[in-house]
Amino acid sequence: MNMEKATKVAWFLLRVAVGIMFMQAGGLKILDWFGGVPAEFGGHPAMWSQSWIGGMLELICGALIVVGLFTRLAAFIASGEMAVAFWQFHFKPETPWPIQTHSELAVTYCFLFLFMAAYGGGPWSLDALLFRKRGSA
Repeated sequence: MNMEKATKVAWFLLRVAVGIMFMQAGGLKILDWFGGVPAEFGGHPAMWSQSWIGGMLELICGALIVVGLFTRLAAFIASGEMAVAFWQFHFKPETPWPIQTHSELAVTYCFLFLFMAAYGGGPWSLDALLFRKRGSA
């Protein structure tokens, strides 16, 4: 396998795997997947609450990223959500390192989605299929 094909396969697998994981986080909150949010953590969020909006963003943006549709926009929104999650819920001035507040996943998602927003869905995405320029093969 040549490096160009390996890069396409790796990008596709990364995009799908990360999108599915992000979508599951939203499904947990909104659709009560995997038992939903436990009562000690607030249970099912009320409609239009910040947790509900976050769950909807995770579910919808995750699904869009999985199929590679409007990938740049979905990833940019997801990156912003993860930045808000870090600064609003995880960051503590007395313990500034993400590993200390168990927020390394939020930071990783934030920068991974920021990269996806810049790179796009890649050649194996609905974006590439639907938005390719006319006249190109």
